[in-house]
Parts: sequence; C-alpha cells; structure tokens
Amino acid sequence: MNELLRRRFSRANTLYLDFVDAVSAEQLGSHLADLPSDTVGHQLWCVLGARESYPRAARAGEWKGFTSPVTGEHTTDAAALRAAFTRTAADVEDWIAGVDAEDEASLTYALALLEHETQHHGQLIRYLYGLGIDRPESWQRQYALDEEF
Repeated sequence: MNELLRRRFSRANTLYLDFVDAVSAEQLGSHLADLPSDTVGHQLWCVLGARESYPRAARAGEWKGFTSPVTGEHTTDAAALRAAFTRTAADVEDWIAGVDAEDEASLTYALALLEHETQHHGQLIRYLYGLGIDRPESWQRQYALDEEF
C-alpha cells in the first residue's frame, strides 16, 4: 500500500510542478471572472498546507491545525511555489514510507491528502480553461483534456 501511495503522490506532484511551470505570476494572482473564486496561487497554497498539516496530524495522532509552508505573498512566486512543492513532496514521501500497514489512522490521513490533491486538480482545470491558460501536456494526458467525445 505504501508503495502505491508513494507513486500516486509522486504523480500528483509532477502535475503540480508542471502546472507551476506553465503559469505566470499574473495568472497565479488571477480569479475566475464573474464567479466566486480564490486566486490560482491560493489553490496551490492550500495544497501545500495540506501536505504540511496532514502528515503532522497523522504523526501526532490528532489534528494539529492547518499551516502552509508558503505565505500569501508567495502565492504569485512560481519559484517559491516550486521549491515548496519539491520540499513537501519529499516530506510526504518520507512520511508515507514510514506508515505502518496496520496504522489505519495514518492511512486515512494519507488517503484524505491524496483526495485533497485530486480535488484541487479538478479546480485547477477550471482555472486553466476559465483563464485561457495553455494546459500542460502532463495534464492533457492525465485527464484527457480537450479530447473529442
């Protein structure tokens, strides 16, 4: 199970890195027009915060609050976001590698974190389309974007 989770988180991280590489600072600070929405960068702030917060909760055996490794002003800084994604991916990989197969609470946090990441992928796809941002090739392949049905 740990190896499967590790591979799925690795894939999710690759998609996030490709996303960060595809957007400008202006796009990171953008909202969807005429819709209640946060900025693109704040979506990434939330993903990074979950990566920091869920493993901490699993290790402690209880929720310890939500924190993010990036501040609000870094949500438009692609280099800072990329560094945080790289760092948190390594932290999550180390955590997952150490989870005991019988530790249901930690596995529940791991699955919740993976669900959270996937949910944000869906939200970010809306931003890609809504803001007219070219979709990264990895996102095209992973989610069959722009295919004819």
